[in-house]
Amino acid sequence: MRVSGAKALDIVVELAGLRPRPRHAHVCTFRDRAGLPFDRGMVLFFPGPGSATGEDVIELHGHGGMVVSDWLLSQAFRLGARPAEAGEFTLRAFLNDKLDLAQAEAVADLVDSGSRAAARAAARSLCGAFSKRVQELQTALTALRVHLEAWLDFPDEELEPDPDGELEAGFSAVSESLEGLLGEARQGAVLRDGLNVVIAGPPNAGKSSLMNRLAGYDAAIVTKIPGTTRDPLREYLSVDGLPVCITDTAGLRAASDPVEAEGVRRAQRAVEHADRVLWMVDIRGDLATEVTRARSEIAGALALTIIRNKVDLVAREPGLEDHDGLPVIRLSALTGEGTELLREHLKAISGFGGESAGTFSARSRHLDALLRARVHIRAGFEQLKAEGALELAAEELRAAQGALGEVTGEVTSDDLLGEIFASFCIGK
Repeated sequence: MRVSGAKALDIVVELAGLRPRPRHAHVCTFRDRAGLPFDRGMVLFFPGPGSATGEDVIELHGHGGMVVSDWLLSQAFRLGARPAEAGEFTLRAFLNDKLDLAQAEAVADLVDSGSRAAARAAARSLCGAFSKRVQELQTALTALRVHLEAWLDFPDEELEPDPDGELEAGFSAVSESLEGLLGEARQGAVLRDGLNVVIAGPPNAGKSSLMNRLAGYDAAIVTKIPGTTRDPLREYLSVDGLPVCITDTAGLRAASDPVEAEGVRRAQRAVEHADRVLWMVDIRGDLATEVTRARSEIAGALALTIIRNKVDLVAREPGLEDHDGLPVIRLSALTGEGTELLREHLKAISGFGGESAGTFSARSRHLDALLRARVHIRAGFEQLKAEGALELAAEELRAAQGALGEVTGEVTSDDLLGEIFASFCIGK
């Protein structure tokens, strides 16, 4: 159990009956109000500001178990502690300048990572890889602003604003760096968010068999009886580091059985929230007819791939083709032929280019901030080339720095902080 705040040391002295030395482990007996022992464990003390939160922090290590843990908590509450809110320890670390906002978010991303590659990317962000790149851009933008505003402060000197093309070269260098950062951030966002894929289609098309093939074990029941799958079945996979949530759904058809009908309704809801729908059909059917049916059944789902299953029953090789603007993959869920094509297809549609040594975790809000910074930098460059518009160029650079500041939390609002840390688990 972790306690952070001004009374942390008083609490441990009362509970453990000793005053711990900083950063030393002490074996102790925890006692209640009456002085009766209820557990034997260990305490550690980390004085602020050199602690994780920047405040005095104590850690109480007990034997676990619901009764003992609740007892220890109740005694801490009795002595003035209160339950931490979601993400409160990380929030305090951010507010006390132990972490910037991108690093704080990386804590939650590390906990929630859906693959080892995603975990490594989150760890890099937590160590400051993303923040360092943003700070390098901020430094370059500051140098450009200094150059511009120095000229603006001395207009009577009749100096050329950019006689050697240094400003133009500076804009170009900053733009190039930002494009590189954007590309890496997009990869990090894909690693963090993954891909939500739903397998849909008529009954007995092989949806559950494909689910089992991708999962690598018999996750779904497979029979020749139509309507076997009722509830949507989800599996979380890693496709070369890309986290993918695959959902197997009930066959879409008019059902008289009320249980199967409910399964169909749930399947339709899953389709509505999918990043990509894999519409699975028997390859022996007419492709044009199946495409028409797919578009009719899942109207509004633009992200659609047709899977023609059971190539092992016909004289066709596995492959990827285009039909009427839709990707079509021929495979066999039974034998596994062509499933590697599907895996490569999923990586391609997500924009995932594979993990690199510098990949870091990123979120959609980070991408939004970087894109806005790019807009301002481009606008500033246009103003630089326009005669007499250097003041506007300087203002665009200031706005670009403000957008970048949102990534690390230099510029943020209380509402944004509340939204970010509310998504954390208790104890972080």
